[in-house]
This record gives sequence, structure tokens and C-alpha cells, in this order.
Amino acid sequence: MNEQIFQFLRELRMNNNRNWFQENKTRFDVLRQAFIEEVQQLIDRIALFDPEIAGTEAKSCLFRIYRDIRFSPNKLPYKQHFAAYIAKGGKNSERGGYYLHLEPDNSLLSGGIWCPSPQLLKSLRKDIYDNLDEFVGILENPEFKAVYPSLDGEMLKRMPAGFPADMEHGDILRHKDFCVYTPKPDEFFFQEDWMDKVIADFRLLQPFNRFLNYTVDNV
Repeated sequence: MNEQIFQFLRELRMNNNRNWFQENKTRFDVLRQAFIEEVQQLIDRIALFDPEIAGTEAKSCLFRIYRDIRFSPNKLPYKQHFAAYIAKGGKNSERGGYYLHLEPDNSLLSGGIWCPSPQLLKSLRKDIYDNLDEFVGILENPEFKAVYPSLDGEMLKRMPAGFPADMEHGDILRHKDFCVYTPKPDEFFFQEDWMDKVIADFRLLQPFNRFLNYTVDNV
């Protein structure tokens, strides 16, 4: 089914307009339902090593394909990917979770916290500073680093206020997000055991998410 999802998305990339989408709406609905079922399988398997995910419904984790173009210069009406953010509370949760992104030539797995609120970002930086050895140990774990080489996202040019400018690993605190990702080729998702491999990569994220969610729980 994933090959059909990628084929649909490639065609959508070439025909990102309402007429084409309406003509292919039934096809989209079938593929979306298949994706929902895949995400639910992932949720059930993640819950075996991250119990807080248990009971999460796939539909609450899926992002809509319809773009909000009201304030965007990009007027294409549809997103060109299928994506889900698996976390307690669903896709709008502030908690660290597990992100699956299917897009031709641009697929990835990711985890952590993206675009935290200013209050949460301040708290995350403080907790990372106070427990720096533990956090660095998670990032530098060889198994983890082999899949997720470094933190992703925008960074401040200078150290945020309240932290020593010359501190070791200070670049970590300059991050505006605390997330990591690993790119995947399209063919990765065509393999019979693709879900086993996704689960193996997601399992590596659990200590990272657990560290971040300790802060979320105490903000």
C-alpha cells in the first residue's frame, strides 16, 4: 500500500489543484484509511516500550492534507505528504513524540519537541543545563547517534540569557527546538519489514522523549 501512497503523492505534486484532487478523492480516501491503519499498528507497538502512548488513536495523530492558505504566499491547496505525530494527546501535543513523514524523495522519521512555547523552551533549556551530562549522554549514545546524528532546527546566534557563554556543549542551549530526524529513501517504506525498522528507530527515541517530557510534566 505504501507504494500506492507514494505514487498518489507524486501525481499530486504534478497536479496540485482542486479539480484533480476531487477526481481522485475516492482513491485518496482509500489510501488515507490504509495510512491510519498503519499508524495505529505503530502506536500499538510503540506502547510496548513507551507506555504513555497506549490508548492513543491514530486519527488524533494524523495531519490533514488540506493546506491553510489564508496567510501563505504558497496557494497550493494540498500538502504533498502523509504525516502523523504520535504522542500522548495527538498531533497538537507539546510532548516529545514520534513523527512519521511520507513524501516522495523527502521521507523521514523524527522525534522530540518542535516549536515549543516560549515558557516550555525556557524550561527545557534550564533542565538540559541542570542535567547536561545526562542529555549529552543520550545524544552521544553510539546507537542513537548512528540514526540521529545531531539536533535539528533553528539556533540562536548567541547563548540565551542566563547561561554561561563559554559553557561546554553550549550549542545545545542555542537550539529553538529539541528534535532529531533521520531521512529515509522511498524504497525503505516498500520493504516487507519496514514497520519493524521504523519501530527499531523509534525505540531509540524513547530516552530522548522521556527526558524532554519530564520537563513538559513540570512546566
